[in-house]
Amino acid sequence: MILSIIIPTLNEADQIGACLASLQPLRRAGHQVIVVDGGSSDGTAEIAAALADAVIVCSSSRGRQMNKGAERASGDLLVFLHADTRLPERADRILSAAVNGNRCWGRFDVRLTGRSPALRVIEWFMNVRSRLTAIATGDQTLFVTRELFDAAGGFPDIALMEDIALSKALKKFVVPLCLEEKVLTSSRRWEKYGIVRTVLHMWSLRARYFFGADPDRLAREYDGQG
Repeated sequence: MILSIIIPTLNEADQIGACLASLQPLRRAGHQVIVVDGGSSDGTAEIAAALADAVIVCSSSRGRQMNKGAERASGDLLVFLHADTRLPERADRILSAAVNGNRCWGRFDVRLTGRSPALRVIEWFMNVRSRLTAIATGDQTLFVTRELFDAAGGFPDIALMEDIALSKALKKFVVPLCLEEKVLTSSRRWEKYGIVRTVLHMWSLRARYFFGADPDRLAREYDGQG
């Protein structure tokens, strides 16, 4: 099984080099890495050019970025990875064994980089919530077979909550694979804005999205943290 790893970026020059360096063993094994940049002004796309199989530039709607990456993808399994997240070792073997040729989708458990005990609690709740709701978030690195992604219509063209929207569409076909292997995701947002404040802010955004708030407005608030 060939993976196509799709990384949406926007002004992430501080993250993209290390992210792509960690993916080079997978590239050498024949897997594909695609960076879809939303118009960065800090050289993100230029850094990515030497370390990815393709760099695409489009508008900064996260859903649109990932759909553009999927259009270019040639692999059997699409893996949507954030620039501040690292896959586990031998991710290709883990995914091939889990998917095993089936028409399916899923995500990894998540581990945050910080050392605070409160972050261990947040990780636990993120992973348990995902299992209970069959909803995957971008921090957990959503993966889906090409066939199922196309059947679900891809990501909606929205700036935020695109992962939740796609999860809702995908679980109408089949429940997700919730892998216990962990991706390592940066805790910088929690550390920058405060753990309690960030958790409450994210809960508020998700609740308002559920009740019909405009994702573009929510995205602006997310970027400004309130």
